[in-house]
Amino acid sequence: MRVGFLIFPEFTQLDLTGPLEVFARMPETETLLLWKSLDAVPSDHGLHILPNGTLADCPHLDLICVPGGPGIGRLLLDDEVLEFLRRRAEKARFVTSVCTGSLVLAAAGLLSGCRATTHWLSREMLSMCGAIPVAERVVVDGDRITGAGVTSGIDMALRVAAMAFGEDVAREIGLRLEYRPEPPFACGPPETWPAEIVRRIESSMADLMGERRELMREAARRLPAR
Repeated sequence: MRVGFLIFPEFTQLDLTGPLEVFARMPETETLLLWKSLDAVPSDHGLHILPNGTLADCPHLDLICVPGGPGIGRLLLDDEVLEFLRRRAEKARFVTSVCTGSLVLAAAGLLSGCRATTHWLSREMLSMCGAIPVAERVVVDGDRITGAGVTSGIDMALRVAAMAFGEDVAREIGLRLEYRPEPPFACGPPETWPAEIVRRIESSMADLMGERRELMREAARRLPAR
């Protein structure tokens, strides 16, 4: 199986590296980190990743994974990226995303009519491009598998590993990674957190969310009529 990760300036590194740790351990699997050039690509917090392939020379992909991050705004109207995803998705066995990577899939028209999830701050934006927002950690709709916020990437990838190679293989990968989340305090969706914390996050992200909504509206306008 050949797995291709789209990377881009200001991606969130855990959106990439979480599922990469799982996919790279699947049997007879090759992983590619893809961008427009082979120059180092900075994450949103300064970690630089070197691509090992470009969009232009990318071979057939069996699995596509799009991480999220602040930099997705540039991708939502990027014809080169969106067309790349459309072409590759036609023959891919699985089309996946983590966090706001699903907004990019939606902008490419790849989630139209599909149930999907993303980070809770952006979830309602999925409907702008025809997806059906679902408040779940991992959502499977046929060959479209989307993960919610950043830390859901490992969960999503383990689900895909089970679909592709069977539950025993996925369980073995989970054991190799010693995947056993034990958060130091109660975690959950925003509805379970103190209201003042939720409001503080929403306030700090208001400008970015407003900009993202406008970009999603434009992306929806550019999609072919459904």
